[in-house]
Amino acid sequence: MKAAVLGSPIEHSRSPILHNAGYRELGMDGWEYTRIRCTAEDLPGIVGGAEESFVGFSVTMPSKFAALEFADDVTERAQQIGSANTLVRTGDGWRADNTDCDGVTGALGELMGDTPIRRALVVGGGGTARPALWALAQAGVEEITVINRTDRSAELAPLLEPARVQVRFLGFDADLSTASIEADVVVSTVPSAALDGHESALAHAPVLDVIYDPWPTRLTTAAAANGYLTVGGHVMLAHQAFGQFEQFTGRPAPRDAMRQALEDSLR
Repeated sequence: MKAAVLGSPIEHSRSPILHNAGYRELGMDGWEYTRIRCTAEDLPGIVGGAEESFVGFSVTMPSKFAALEFADDVTERAQQIGSANTLVRTGDGWRADNTDCDGVTGALGELMGDTPIRRALVVGGGGTARPALWALAQAGVEEITVINRTDRSAELAPLLEPARVQVRFLGFDADLSTASIEADVVVSTVPSAALDGHESALAHAPVLDVIYDPWPTRLTTAAAANGYLTVGGHVMLAHQAFGQFEQFTGRPAPRDAMRQALEDSLR
């Protein structure tokens, strides 16, 4: 049986490390997880023409919106988030799901422990921000500040309305230091270069940065220097992969073995 991660570029993806480690740990001989270069335009042909041996696909940018549109069935959370990072073959075609929110939830759990999050600051308004916002809303966060270079309020506000979260949208010209100080946690969903010159202002709370290569990022280094805990995108990557593994194989993910393989690859 086979599974693969779809994206462009794709050479850097560490998803094969996670999934193949799971197969080895469970003695699933004959299972293989690979990388396939795929743009949004390519996705219908690649998934629709996949051999029967392919049980599922992990989907990275720029194809997450195309995956949602292509699917024959969509989970409620993927529909609400508005994108999909998981396609699973079913008897009726392909089901789309979004386990990125599991990644955010798991990473925040490791970062914050039992400390409640009432106010969160999310940097970015793109595809990775959407599952982060959804996960924060599901966790009961009361107030979210979104910082982005362009106004994405019309797209993102409806995502939070069902949870009745108070949300405000700021640009990078706002008082970022005060916004960070007021937050219980900062979640950065943008490339490190997008934060050039703003790292110190945003580093006044615990930080989840979705970047894991290179690590540490300037943002997490600044936050750590201020005495705050930080967690990287590799933790989020692991937690989102566990659910995918279980949907693809029907077996519980061997989390410790998968996580250890990923950690080893980053050394």
